[in-house]
Amino acid sequence: IKMNYKSLNPILYTKNLDQTIQFYTKKLGFTCIEKNKEIMFSHPVESIAFETAQFTGSLYLTLDNVDHLWESLKDNVKICYEIETFEWGMREFAIYDNNGYVLQFGQVII
Repeated sequence: IKMNYKSLNPILYTKNLDQTIQFYTKKLGFTCIEKNKEIMFSHPVESIAFETAQFTGSLYLTLDNVDHLWESLKDNVKICYEIETFEWGMREFAIYDNNGYVLQFGQVII
């Protein structure tokens, strides 16, 4: 049987859902339509031990004006690495969200 997957939605655990929603809406400019869209945050289920962020990768978001976002965030968030243009044609930076998850932001440089 061939599976036709429709999407992949990461679910990231947080102990403070309201604080996480505020971080993503106020600092990053996301819109919270529902508490279960695109990037999903939830309280962990009781059977899963959760103390801190356990995700070992990062979430990578592409946009058209990464420098503008960098300027608006750099003094208000915890920086993982500062903005830089890399040899593979991406200009990017990374921050930690309020839970400790790594968010990378990049722009294709032609």
